[in-house]
Amino acid sequence: MEPLAQAAAGFARLDVEESLRQRALKYLEQWLTEAQFADYRPQILWLIEQEQWAGLLDRFYQVLPFGTGGRRGAVGIGPNRMNPWTLAASVQGHCEYLRERFPNVEPLIVVLAYDVRRFDDVRRQYNPSLPNPLLGLTSRDLARCAAGVYAANGIISYLLPADSTRYLATPELSFAIRYYRAHGGLNISASHNPPDDNGGKFYDERGGQPVPPDDQIMADLVDQVTTIHSLPWAEVQRSPFLRIIEGDMHDAYLRLLERGSLLGPARPGECTLVFTPLHGVGGMTAKELLERQRYEVLPVPGQMEPDGRFPAVVSPNPEVPAAFEAARTVALSRPETQLVLATDPDADRIGALAPRRRPDPAQPLATDDWQYLTGNEIAAILTHFKLQSLADQGRLPPSPLVIKTEVTTGLVTRIARKFNCQVVDNLLVGFKYIAHVLRCLEDTGRYEDVQARPEDLILACEESHGILTTAELRDKDAAGAALLLAELALHQKRRGRTVVDYLEEIYREFGYFHSEPRTLAMSGILGKQQMLALLDSLRRDPPRVLAGLPVTEFEDLRNPAGRLGPWKGDTDAASRNVLWFRFGDRARLALRPSGTEPKAKLYVETCTPPRAPGMSDDAWQAERAAAVQLARRLADEFLALARDRSAAAR
Repeated sequence: MEPLAQAAAGFARLDVEESLRQRALKYLEQWLTEAQFADYRPQILWLIEQEQWAGLLDRFYQVLPFGTGGRRGAVGIGPNRMNPWTLAASVQGHCEYLRERFPNVEPLIVVLAYDVRRFDDVRRQYNPSLPNPLLGLTSRDLARCAAGVYAANGIISYLLPADSTRYLATPELSFAIRYYRAHGGLNISASHNPPDDNGGKFYDERGGQPVPPDDQIMADLVDQVTTIHSLPWAEVQRSPFLRIIEGDMHDAYLRLLERGSLLGPARPGECTLVFTPLHGVGGMTAKELLERQRYEVLPVPGQMEPDGRFPAVVSPNPEVPAAFEAARTVALSRPETQLVLATDPDADRIGALAPRRRPDPAQPLATDDWQYLTGNEIAAILTHFKLQSLADQGRLPPSPLVIKTEVTTGLVTRIARKFNCQVVDNLLVGFKYIAHVLRCLEDTGRYEDVQARPEDLILACEESHGILTTAELRDKDAAGAALLLAELALHQKRRGRTVVDYLEEIYREFGYFHSEPRTLAMSGILGKQQMLALLDSLRRDPPRVLAGLPVTEFEDLRNPAGRLGPWKGDTDAASRNVLWFRFGDRARLALRPSGTEPKAKLYVETCTPPRAPGMSDDAWQAERAAAVQLARRLADEFLALARDRSAAAR
């Protein structure tokens, strides 16, 4: 039997829609017959021989879709994987988009960045004894592939020098687009995903990522690509369509962040920090910035070298407490350490450990004396610290503004209101929506009922450890966040207190907030269908009571009759695939499928009122413990319900 016929027979055994089978066969035939895919043929034939029908279908049933920030996923063979063809088709579509967006503009300019990744097939998806053109493929290789497409379309690319050992962090790319007055940008990165993943995030001329309907326009143009124009890298280097990113841009980026300092440089030896970039590029942004501000920065041995295999870390994600194991060991060996900081591979996310009691060389801290700070806790303490510091210094802007995504802790809103800030706190997940607010303020001075200027921004934040401290950038920035956290630690040291003490003060004044994030993994095309069926079931028949609490409000953000109005396209519908369950003032719960990973995310938050005057320590701790237990019961019951609904949908 011919390979395509074998695949058709194999796909027929899978319980999926016929349209998906036919689309997969169409793409599979293309990859088996067209010359441009000849190098992939041995591996595809092997997958067919192994009868890996579900995996083949998942690789070929669609072109890798846009998520909350672009395209990201496993590197591999097929249109539903990251590879040079997937990227080149996306870039070709981006070229068409730029031509439409900037008619009669010459030359068009983009800035390209790339992270440390290299594909080594650590998941063992392919036959190691057969040729595989993807093995060893790096983010730099993909960036050069993109530059070839831009050059063939007459668009100039800014790239780091060919022999550079440096990288551009995601926030530095956002700055570079504005610095060079480019018309867009592309970042080849999978952030904190597993080593064999990669992705491409497109940026607009303001340094943010497109939001609906612009991202839908771009996605449609990508879908319409039939011919990819490209030049080999050697020709790109000789062409007038390549420009080099020089060191002056990097210095300007760091000077911008230094201008945001609240305390000025530390005194020599005054504040010691432990830092790890988790094998990413944060050493070239956050560490450099901290050292310029005279903090003593202790590197974590074995984790400082940019390495996309992430060999010496438990996880390259500072959202995972286990990522701090080696850093904690360094901190324990240096009793004067005030804070432990970690950045993710593309240095846009920040993570931290803080001591529960004041560091004292005479009484070294123990392992349990270090507290992991969640993304929500970091957002809250930095919001309060910056607002309080600016207020104390008489430097609050006329219309102070705080921006956050809706799933980020409500504690940020309570804090901001106390300082009479305007607050945007109803945004969908994704920092691009924060950038969109700043763009609206830049263009019109208004976003919904908020009137402000971009420079009125105090802080923007999201629960997934994303912080923005200046409107001159349009993506989250771990370097600016690292400096602000370091200054908070220094401020607390001068008070004879710790960052954890500061957090506790905030809880007492504003109420204790507990977040209970959970995930529901359903990988592959079958898992995706299961997930869609689950959300449809919850829409039709939402639970009315959970953990003994009545659901006081159910909201489906995809509802075209709801507060977000009609969809602006498929990308908008995907971003709005969120269900909210609210339980009065005590708790809230949201469920959304991840835009970049094969899972759904569950966000649960409970809270207490502020600590009452005269309340005993025992009563306060009991009230906090009750909030924690309620969050866990809500999460457990909801996940059990979700699993039951998913099983019923099979």
